Amino acid sequence: MSRSRKKNPFINPKLLKKISKLKPGMSEPVKTWSRDSEISPEMVGFVFAVHNGKVFINVRVSEDMVGHRLGEFSPTRKFTRHGGKLQKAVEEGGVKPTVAPTAKT
Repeated sequence: MSRSRKKNPFINPKLLKKISKLKPGMSEPVKTWSRDSEISPEMVGFVFAVHNGKVFINVRVSEDMVGHRLGEFSPTRKFTRHGGKLQKAVEEGGVKPTVAPTAKT
């Protein structure tokens, strides 16, 4: 559910203060824990180091990201692949998966 229009989008005031001091395109990321802050047009061109609960993930903001939240681009869960030994062998390239032939009558 989106935030009410009369409330306006939430952007952390400290975050806006930090980016107002910097020039766009700088290579130094702006560290933030505010994953719930919405990306505004003033943030385009900056690099943010968004905390995911364990580490900071660098996010370069582009025009397509305006209106989304910073936390959407910093996943909090690490995906480990499905499958067991067979899947591992396929990824290494050593074994091709075998498919049982279908019986034709």
